[in-house]
Amino acid sequence: MKRTLTPKRTLTPAIATLTLAAIAFSSAASAQTVLRASHQFPGGQGDVRDEMVQMMAQHVADSGADLEIEVYPGQSLFKADEQWGALVRGRLDITALPLDYASGRHPEFSATLMPGLVRNHERAQRLNDSEFMDMIKEIINDAGARVLADAWLAGGFASSERCITSPDTVEGQSLRAAGPAFDEMLETAGASIASMPSSEIYTAMQTGVLDGANTSSGSFVSYRIYEQVTCLTAPGENALWFMYEPILISEQSWQGLNEEQQQALTEAGQAAEEFFAAEAAGLDETMVEVFKENGVEVVNMSQEDYDAWLEVAKESSYKTFAENVEKGQALIDAALAVE
Repeated sequence: MKRTLTPKRTLTPAIATLTLAAIAFSSAASAQTVLRASHQFPGGQGDVRDEMVQMMAQHVADSGADLEIEVYPGQSLFKADEQWGALVRGRLDITALPLDYASGRHPEFSATLMPGLVRNHERAQRLNDSEFMDMIKEIINDAGARVLADAWLAGGFASSERCITSPDTVEGQSLRAAGPAFDEMLETAGASIASMPSSEIYTAMQTGVLDGANTSSGSFVSYRIYEQVTCLTAPGENALWFMYEPILISEQSWQGLNEEQQQALTEAGQAAEEFFAAEAAGLDETMVEVFKENGVEVVNMSQEDYDAWLEVAKESSYKTFAENVEKGQALIDAALAVE
């Protein structure tokens, strides 16, 4: 049977123009830069750190800068203690990170979770524009990352054994602290220490590994710690616990962006920082409300309790940090110099 060949079609000028436009559009779409953002906090459940990253993702998506941020919450891309290493090696683009988690690599970062160094949200805001923060950010930059948004979270203590107020109340308790400075102070006061990310506190308390913990107000709520404790020591006016938890970008990733994309990301970071500053104090109030609603006793440290803890800290973690960390005393002095 004879086969009839279909004549070869010739594109009309109009179709040819449309085809070239489609190819150009496809090429432009595929050229969009995608950044991966990882953090340890629950996604889509009201955690302010997740909301900051999601806000940045939406901001750059709306900027028209051919830039997209894919957000991986809840340790779905990297574990909490893996994020800093992945970031500075260029394996991860963006992270929301409690900076003291990287103090094993950079001991200076323990200054960002030093007992009593911040005390309240107003002072935290002033620290952002201080010589102290310039020193911290220089170390961050030299390591291969940069800050997109500053965030300081207040925190407190919670226990299933007894309320933690004065130093003697931690004696004999197994506690989780978030970094070396708090570890040493609590150990000096008679507690035993179990180190872990905040994402592991719930299970550790559930299984009896921990009697109590200190962490941020946001994490106390996000990780439902109220289900495992009988008493919460809220930040109040004498917040011993404050932690710096910035949003960071890998320097390798930053250098791979064009000027328009860098500007879009800078503006997104500023918007996220302003959002957080407006929400910060409310996190403490929300925590108190949630814990009370779940039948947990809520107390505050008195001025006397706070001063007693500072004396323990100065003789333990402050002293060790000043003696063993390069520029340790200079960092403490720079922070204390902020009015």
